[in-house]
Amino acid sequence: MLKKKTVEDVDFAGKKALVRADFNVPLDSNGNITDDIRIRSTLPTINHVLDAGGSVILMSHLGRPKGKVIPEMSLIPVAKRLGRLLHQDVRLAPDCIGDETEHLAGELQPGEVLLLENLRFHAGEESNDPEFSRRLALLGDVYIDDAFANAHRQHASMIGVPELLKPAVAGFLVKNELNYFHKSLEDPVRPLAAIFGGAKISDKIKAIMRLLEKVDKIIIGGGMAYTFLESMGYCVGRSLVEKEMLELARDIMDRARELGIPFYLPVDAVAAKARGELVEARTYPVQEIPEDCMALDIGPATIALFRSALSGVRTIVWNGPMGVFELSQFSKGTFSMVDIVAQSPALTILGGGDTDVAVHATGNSEKIDYISTGGGAFLKLLETGELPGLNALDDQ
Repeated sequence: MLKKKTVEDVDFAGKKALVRADFNVPLDSNGNITDDIRIRSTLPTINHVLDAGGSVILMSHLGRPKGKVIPEMSLIPVAKRLGRLLHQDVRLAPDCIGDETEHLAGELQPGEVLLLENLRFHAGEESNDPEFSRRLALLGDVYIDDAFANAHRQHASMIGVPELLKPAVAGFLVKNELNYFHKSLEDPVRPLAAIFGGAKISDKIKAIMRLLEKVDKIIIGGGMAYTFLESMGYCVGRSLVEKEMLELARDIMDRARELGIPFYLPVDAVAAKARGELVEARTYPVQEIPEDCMALDIGPATIALFRSALSGVRTIVWNGPMGVFELSQFSKGTFSMVDIVAQSPALTILGGGDTDVAVHATGNSEKIDYISTGGGAFLKLLETGELPGLNALDDQ
C-alpha cells in the first residue's frame, strides 16, 4: 500500500484533478454542518493541486439516497463551507455527470474549484456501473483518491474511475492513513497493544485473528467481551453473546496462549436490567452478573486492569468503545480508557467511528497521535492489509 503513487508524483500545471473526497458530513435538522473535519482533512490535497497550477473537481457522496435525488442530501452546505475554508467561490454542479456538468468542468480554469452533486443520487455509483464511471472519468485529467473512509467499498468513483483515468494517485489524507497504519502494525515501536471494543465479535473477528500475529498484548472490552467470557464458562446474564461465535472465541484465546500474548478481558461490569438513562445500574464481578441483567460498561476494577496492561506500552491501536457510552451512567469505562490512552507516551492510533466520537466528547482529540477518518476502512485494513479503493491506484 505504501508503494502507491501520490499527488507528489504528478505535475498538475494546467491539469484538472478529479478528486474523490469524503464529504459525508453530519447535518442538523436545518441542514447545517455540525462537524467539518472531513472537509478540512482534504484541504492539503486541494491546495497542493491549486498551488501547482491545476484546477480541482471534487466528487463525494452524502448519506444514503439509494440512487434517488433527495434534496436534503444535496452537497450545497459542503460547497458553502468549502468556499469559506478555501477563501474562494466553489461552484456546485447540478449533477455529477451530464452535459451541463461536462461543460462546467471544461470551462474550469487553473486555481478554480468545482464540486459535483451527490454521487449516490445515481444508482451507478454503488453498483460500480461502467458507463457511470466513464462519464465521471471524462471530467478530469488526473484521478486523486482522498476518501480513505470509503476505500473499502467497490463503488464506481473508487474502483471504476481510477481504472479509466490515469494517472490515479493517493491524496495526502490517504497517504497519512497508510503511513500511520505502517507505523502501528507493520513497523511498530514495541510493545504494541491492540484494544478492541464495540458490540459484536463477528464484526472484528478477522482483525483480531490477524493481529494475534503482530501484537504484544490484546485488550477486549465492549459487548464483544461477553462472548469470550461465556466461552470460558461464565454466566453473563442477558449480556450480548453471539452463540455461533463461542467456539471461535475459545480458539482465539487458545491461539493467544500458544503465542504467549497476554489477552485481557473485563473482570467486572456495570450491569442493568435494561438500557436507559434512568435504569438502576450496579457493578458486579463478571462471574456474578444476575440472570436478568446485561453488562453495559466495564467496571472500575477492569479500568484499573486495563490501565496497568497499557503501562509501558509504546504503540496503541484502538477500535471500538468499552460500553454504551452514549448513556451517561454507562460512559465511565470508555471515557476512562480515552483518558488512559491520551495520557500515554505511546504512539496512539484510533480507528474512527464510535471511538472517534468518544475521544471528541472528552476533549482529548489533540492528545491522540492519529484518529483515522474511516472506521470501516480502518477495520478492513486491519483484517486484510489492503483496500479495494487503494488497490486501484497506480504503483510507484
